[in-house]
Amino acid sequence: MIIAAGGGRRIGGPEALLRHGETPLVTEMLRTVAGAGCDPVVLVLGAGADQVREQADLSGARVVVNASWGTGIGSSMRMGLDALADDTVEAVLVVPVDMPGLTAAAIHRVAALPYPDVLVCATYNGLRGYPMLFGRRHWAGIATLANADVGARPYLLAHKDEIVDISCDTVADGSRVDSPELMALWGLSVPTQRLGG
Repeated sequence: MIIAAGGGRRIGGPEALLRHGETPLVTEMLRTVAGAGCDPVVLVLGAGADQVREQADLSGARVVVNASWGTGIGSSMRMGLDALADDTVEAVLVVPVDMPGLTAAAIHRVAALPYPDVLVCATYNGLRGYPMLFGRRHWAGIATLANADVGARPYLLAHKDEIVDISCDTVADGSRVDSPELMALWGLSVPTQRLGG
């Protein structure tokens, strides 16, 4: 699941519209996730969804649009989990779109144990980050507790003894682009757009 619904207030536009030159970051993220063997791939859009659909190659993704994106990542996480109704899916890998340094190698490390009872978090310099892997047994609890801008954090705190931490320092950069300075560092831009859709 790729969460790409936020309005990007601190970076001047929706995270899903971030670009590396002419290539939308959401297209790069879809390629990375699909290239790592994740299937199906659910993409949760929100702010600027219509413009994202016009500008990005979303083929291969099951796209859902969170009309309540302004309430925070919690509603997007719930919507993405709802879109994975297929009973054959044992676990979901979750990544935000604003991680240009994510690699297939990091996804492979975190997703190595796709079992229904697993909770896995990537770590960078000892701190938990994305990608995260949530086994199906945890989805209802995550959906219940996910709210506002905290996403799965309340559920993870309540189940911290069950989390498996996987170091990804050597294979990926766990930074999320949440400031103009980081946008410049990664060579990213956000095109002028209209909110909606």
